[in-house]
Amino acid sequence: MKKLLLFLLLTYQSALLSQTILASYPLDLKRYDQNNNILNVENKTTNDVFVFVTNTQNLTILRYNSALFLKDEFTLSRTNLENRSIIGYSFSEDGNPSLYWASEDSSDILVVKYYLETKTYKILKFQYPSSSEYIVAKFQSNNQFYLLSKDVSQNTLTAYVFKNGMVEERIFDFSTFTFQNRKTQPLSFSQIIRENPIIKIDPDDYTPLDKASKKSKIYIENNHFILAFDHNPKETQLFDLNLDNQDVIEKKITQSETKTPRKISNSFYYEKKLYQINANEDELLLDIKNYDSGELIKNIRITKEDTIRFKTSPLFVQQGGERKPRELKNTKRFLQHLSALEIGLSVYENGTSTSMTLGGTPRVGGAYYTVMNDTFTWDYLPVVNDETVFFETALDQKSEFTSKDPAPMALDNLYYYLNTNKKATLGNVLKFSDYYILGYYDTASKQYTMRKFTDGFPDDQMQNPIIDKATFSKPFSFEKP
Repeated sequence: MKKLLLFLLLTYQSALLSQTILASYPLDLKRYDQNNNILNVENKTTNDVFVFVTNTQNLTILRYNSALFLKDEFTLSRTNLENRSIIGYSFSEDGNPSLYWASEDSSDILVVKYYLETKTYKILKFQYPSSSEYIVAKFQSNNQFYLLSKDVSQNTLTAYVFKNGMVEERIFDFSTFTFQNRKTQPLSFSQIIRENPIIKIDPDDYTPLDKASKKSKIYIENNHFILAFDHNPKETQLFDLNLDNQDVIEKKITQSETKTPRKISNSFYYEKKLYQINANEDELLLDIKNYDSGELIKNIRITKEDTIRFKTSPLFVQQGGERKPRELKNTKRFLQHLSALEIGLSVYENGTSTSMTLGGTPRVGGAYYTVMNDTFTWDYLPVVNDETVFFETALDQKSEFTSKDPAPMALDNLYYYLNTNKKATLGNVLKFSDYYILGYYDTASKQYTMRKFTDGFPDDQMQNPIIDKATFSKPFSFEKP
């Protein structure tokens, strides 16, 4: 699944990037083949790195060991897989991978297990038990592949868990729970899912602000799903979905009150804490709460007349057609822009500190779900504008703001490299050990290449160009959750 990249650069002094070539492999991908794609992933049990390269005719599988030496390779024809795309992967106990090839309308999925030792494969077919189901989320975790589906006529979510060549079904019933909008008017569970598509958040990856600003998010933790809804600005409504016994436990955590009732809000779950943000044109509130107890850990209230002293970056605004962001002169201007956008915040670990990006992204104009052979379309609010606003801050281990600028993330250098090296195409990012691997196709050398990127400043301590981490989307050839 191809995603548009938006790189926002500031004109700071350039620097050498923290990068090392780890491996390369000769490939000849045709320039205009729309089926060219690369996916690099890790077997979490063996720490082997697998690379899947597809074009119209073939699939090539490369297996590297944990030291990133090439261990195995397998090239085979895509016969019987025409007009299908990879939506996920998993690994069996024998270490071999399975790929999940979906039809164009996602009505059926071919599960193909590849045996690299014998250079053979086995195909199984998966179809939904009900023709009225549609996919609401898909993701990988701990070598397993998950499909989350919704029946159009039921107040349930169904999780299909694929592992070791088998699929297990888990049904979660939401019929006993109530949902309300900002005016306390009742909403159905189906309406929530329709109007707020679920986004999967991976704590090991940086979450760009355009994903973090979505109103429905799902997190996976210790064989539990944490499903968070922020459609009602008064509260975050959370559900703990137990994959072992299919229990559903509801939790509501109220947002702090602004002085004027009209506001926008969102939240982000990270390491047993819920980070909540809400704002209007007059003020911005940030709460950090214990997820289990609801206890308030930290509360910050900023008015339009205040200076945001805990930020580690300027206040930025960037129009969709602009290459680089502009700095806003004060909090009042920032809140004026933010109040017209989809608010959100992203939380991620950056060395010894916890970094946050806070801001807003453009409102989406529409979306669609596929329900077997029919396509249903639901319209969202029209796009008010195409701008993004944001700033960054950082917390220490005691949830206290730190004034020290955080060291550059590996992703800063990684995306700067992609933006300045046009011969690097089909980029795909993998978090591996304590660094990131960028896998890509080099159109000049006609090779698949893996490069290493680490957190921190380069050895010469020069400041590298800043990449706007608020809005870039990872250039995954396939959507990795």
